[in-house]
Amino acid sequence: MSGSTTSQFKENAVRQLADVDLRQALTKSKGHFTGGRQNAMDKLPEFDALRDQARDLKDHVLENLDFYLETYEQNVIASGGQVHWARTAKDAQDIVLDICRSVDATSVNKGKSMIGEECDINEALEANGIRAVETDLGEYIIQIRNERPSHIIAPAVHLTKAQVETSFRETHTHLDPDRILEEPPTLLEEARTVLRKKYFEAEVGITGANFLVAETGSSIIVTNEGNGDLSQLLPKVHIVLASIEKVVPTLEDASTFLRVLARSATGQDFSVYTTVSTGPRRSTDPDGPEQYHVILLDNGRTGMLGTEFHEMLRCIRCGACMNHCPVYQSVGGHAYGWVYPGPMGAVLSPSLLGVDEAGHLPNASTFCGRCEEVCPVRIPLPKLMRHWREREFERHLTPRAARTGIRLWAFFAQRPGLYQMATGLQMRLMGWMGRRKGRFSSVPLAKGWTKYRDLPAPEGKTFQQQWAGRK
Repeated sequence: MSGSTTSQFKENAVRQLADVDLRQALTKSKGHFTGGRQNAMDKLPEFDALRDQARDLKDHVLENLDFYLETYEQNVIASGGQVHWARTAKDAQDIVLDICRSVDATSVNKGKSMIGEECDINEALEANGIRAVETDLGEYIIQIRNERPSHIIAPAVHLTKAQVETSFRETHTHLDPDRILEEPPTLLEEARTVLRKKYFEAEVGITGANFLVAETGSSIIVTNEGNGDLSQLLPKVHIVLASIEKVVPTLEDASTFLRVLARSATGQDFSVYTTVSTGPRRSTDPDGPEQYHVILLDNGRTGMLGTEFHEMLRCIRCGACMNHCPVYQSVGGHAYGWVYPGPMGAVLSPSLLGVDEAGHLPNASTFCGRCEEVCPVRIPLPKLMRHWREREFERHLTPRAARTGIRLWAFFAQRPGLYQMATGLQMRLMGWMGRRKGRFSSVPLAKGWTKYRDLPAPEGKTFQQQWAGRK
């Protein structure tokens, strides 16, 4: 899990706020995601009922996780595949390398995989002389730019068309320098042409898994490109990288999740491709891998079971929370400093990296509640972020000024009479001081606010005073 800068969230955010290209890219994408979800939800009257079913299914699986994982393993083996258990990201790296070495692999094609990002699989492969090629268009773009994904379903959402064109020209130097690359279709065609040869060169294909089906030993991926299918069908070896909470009981249960996943993520009724893989190629199959391996990653997840963060394991990685989050839409995904951005990252990253490293992230929230409102499996993200804030405060990881301010507020809040007298005096004083301009451009102990915006001056009595006056 190298390269984490979650502890530098504030510095990252300041830098991202000054990025004009990022502002343009995020502004353009926001309406597409939020509007698409709303339209898809409006066309499906039972959408909220499906969300309830999905939540209950996830809770049931998590309460019986050992049973379903054992059942899944048995059925993978019965279909001719192999299951490997990885306690840590390093274990997952070692397993992938062992499989690649067993077939003398020099090239690996990868479908989109957040677990691959979590385990730094590409870096591990490259360090051992094995070329890793991302075949998802967004992942390919950020790979040639040497960046992490900024969104869990749209990895390159932070980039403008002009930035992608520049990266293609810098990377694809073997192509005509005078070619026209101004429109998305030409960029797409160039990526398709470059990647097409890679599919036939790789000995190993790696994909993630949106769901693992216990009853059949199958893995399911949902994509809007054909790269996922080509990456797992053409090489001799197919490796599935998945975390342990991705298991679901049956194919019918998987269909419940599929009905809310695409609608929540991109506003589609279903993704373009929904691919179910079960074991290696059989004698009657026209294509497929000779070997089928599944690597099940823990990496701190069992430590979340039965804790106040248990509900985070319901996440199906749709990205809806970040699509609707005002903080994410202001600073983008890279500000969060690791694999998982937005509200879900503000809960999951401290769980996997530790509060010492990622304790800043739960503070990156307005607590408007939109993330919980749109979550397809109803994860109470604000509540979970508050739990992390409490942990951070208990560990004395919050700034001293903030801890002092909270203690001071608590002193007054526990004494209602004193609180009302102090706030009443403060309102009158600030109202008098701000009577000419009606606002403050600088306030002691509130520079973090007034550095970017003015603070309106109070115009009269406090809310409690007005409430008491109106009875």
